Formats: sequence, structure tokens, C-alpha cells
Amino acid sequence: MRIAQRAQRVEPFYVMELAKAAASMAQGTGAQDRPMIYLNIGEPDFTAPPLVTAAAVRAIDAGRSQYTQATGLPALREAISGWYASRFGLDIDPARIVVTAGASAALQLACLALIEAGDEVLMPDPCYPCNRQFVQAAEGRAVMVPSGPEQRFQLSAEQVEASWRPATRGVLLASPSNPTGTSIARDELERIARFVRARGGVTLVDEIYLGLSFEAEFGHSALGLPHGLGDEVISINSFSKYFNMTGWRLGWLVLPPALVPAVERLAQNLFICASTIAQQAALACFEPHSLAEYERRRQEFKARRDFFIPALNRIGLNVPVMPDGAFYAWADVRGLCEHWGIAPQGARPDEGGSWSLAFELMKRCQLATTPGRDFGHAEPGRYLRFSTANSMAQLQEAVLRLEQAL
Repeated sequence: MRIAQRAQRVEPFYVMELAKAAASMAQGTGAQDRPMIYLNIGEPDFTAPPLVTAAAVRAIDAGRSQYTQATGLPALREAISGWYASRFGLDIDPARIVVTAGASAALQLACLALIEAGDEVLMPDPCYPCNRQFVQAAEGRAVMVPSGPEQRFQLSAEQVEASWRPATRGVLLASPSNPTGTSIARDELERIARFVRARGGVTLVDEIYLGLSFEAEFGHSALGLPHGLGDEVISINSFSKYFNMTGWRLGWLVLPPALVPAVERLAQNLFICASTIAQQAALACFEPHSLAEYERRRQEFKARRDFFIPALNRIGLNVPVMPDGAFYAWADVRGLCEHWGIAPQGARPDEGGSWSLAFELMKRCQLATTPGRDFGHAEPGRYLRFSTANSMAQLQEAVLRLEQAL
């Protein structure tokens, strides 16, 4: 059977090999005495709050499960608009909001609507691997620009300008970012958007962790950029992270008005609509009681960060930039690799560096983590991603095991 080249160009999730190994070790001898701690999964340990699940049950019982408009339930678009007003002080016309089957569908729709074959899109290295695959699926090319700790692991305006070429279509950013939990400073984001607009390009910003911002300096949406820049940004968001609805597969786009009809046509043909039950349930996310619960959980995520990052730094797993959002720690593990006699990154992605270290941590500490290989090509063996989406008790136990192993 002939497989299309676009499918063959998609890189595998190398971390799945780690996940399989962790599952195997978790069932091995002694696993009951010291169970595996999973800090490799970017999924909140919280699930949808009671009002949301109750709304889903009511919708099912009442038979409210037929197709919605391709752009989503009007009431949900209104509710999302209201959230932008109350949380960020932004006046977002509900007509600019398109509800999607998760942020993945949002990214796919945006890329298909904007990217032609051969277009290049600038992205930071490291970044979430699926984002560059959406560009590639639209026959574009993701241009990964190494972005180190001195830039908060984010693209700078200077880098965007230096990397821009005739084939460049725009930039795809994430703020806060997976895997680093870092955001782009507002003035830097404004400079990027201004330069991109001057070149006739597009600025796409993945904001799925925006609700989980911890610092006022960074907790802003690109949609609020001044001088009309925010009206031209394409913002991708999701109910998965802040709203704790990962498996419900619900997200949204905020688009410039001129782009909405094209995205609607694509959505009609590719998805018909997002899950109606999930949309009905998501309306309850914006009830005062639910929002209060989400804020309580956000503070819990912040408390976990405030415990875990200093603990990693104390034991020599240096996190060069304090994450200001999300639930990740992007740790420089060169010191620990040297301490344990692990060679730097080898010629293959499964040799040395953080890849080999991840296996050692599973063996010595029963601790599953994510090596840097999936997130880019610039020094992937140097960094290891920890997820702090687990309970405080599990994070404390993880630190204790690391201290004992060292």
C-alpha cells in the first residue's frame, strides 16, 4: 500500500517509547512497593467541575445532541466573549469566535486557511511538536529558530526579523509555552506582531495555557495588543487545560472578521461541528461557582510550581527560567547526566543526554519524565520536561526520590 508523503513526513512521538517503558516498569517486580510517579503527562489531575458534568448529563437526558452550527453554539461563543471581558478586559465580538473540536482542530483550520504549499512559518525551538506538524500538514514548512533561556525560550522580534525570508508566511507562537511554561513579554510580542504586519504576514498565538498564568506581567492575551494588532492576531485556545476538560475535545479560535467565513467553510466540510454535548457542558464553565473553582485550582497549580521548581534547582536540576504559567519545568540536566556518567546527546535521538537520563530516572527513581527530543532540534539532550500537573503529595515524593538517588 502506498502511503502519502505527508503522512510519512510526520515525525513520531518519541516520548511514546518512554511511556511504554514506564508502563512496563510500573507492572514489574516491586512496583506495588514503589509505584511509578508520572511527571511526563501534560494533563491536569483535576477533571471538569461538578456543574460542567451535570450540564452534560442534562443535555444528554434532554436529547440536546444534534449538530450545532459549524462555528459553535451562539450561547457558548457569547460566554467565551464574556470571559475575555471579565478576565482580560477585552471586548471580543462573539462573531470572531469559532468553537472547534479541541485546539488541535483550531490549529488545523487556521493553518489550512492561511498556509499555501511552500510557505514557511517561524517557530521557537523548543516548542510543542504537534504545532509544527499542523504547518506541515498544510504543505507548509516549520522553520525552527533556536530560542534559549536568555530569550525565555521564546522568539524575539530581532530573531523574527533576521529569519524572515520571501517564503515566510508568518509566526506561530505559544504563550505560555509547552514545554517551558514561559510567556512572551507584552512589548516583545507587540514588536513581533508589528513587524509581521509590516511584511504582510500572519501572527498565530497558541494561548491554551493563558488561563493558567501566574504573573500579572505575563498574563495577557495577544488579542489585547494595541494599534489594531490584536484585531489581526489569530488566537488558539482550549477548554482542556485551565478548564480541565482534556478528553472533551473542545477549543476555539478568535479570528480577524475577514477570516471567519473561510474557516467556517473548512469547519463545515472537515468537522461539521464540535461535540454538541461538550459544548452544552462548557456553558457551565462560566458559571460563577465554576470560575471560582478554576481560580482555586489555578492557585494550586501555582503552589506546586513554587514548591517544585526551587526543589529541582536545589538538587542540581537547574530550571534556567522560572515558568510563569502552565504546569511544566524545563530543566537543564547536563550536570546530572555527567554525575551518572551519561554521555551527551548521541547521533541518534535515542542515544545519550536527556533521553538516556529519562530511562535512568525510571529505573532508579520510578519517575517518568519527558526528554527534550520531541520539542525541537536545538540541544534536545540538554533538557528534560517535568509536568507539575500532579498532586503536591506526588511532587514531594518525586523530589524525595531524586534526593535519595543523588
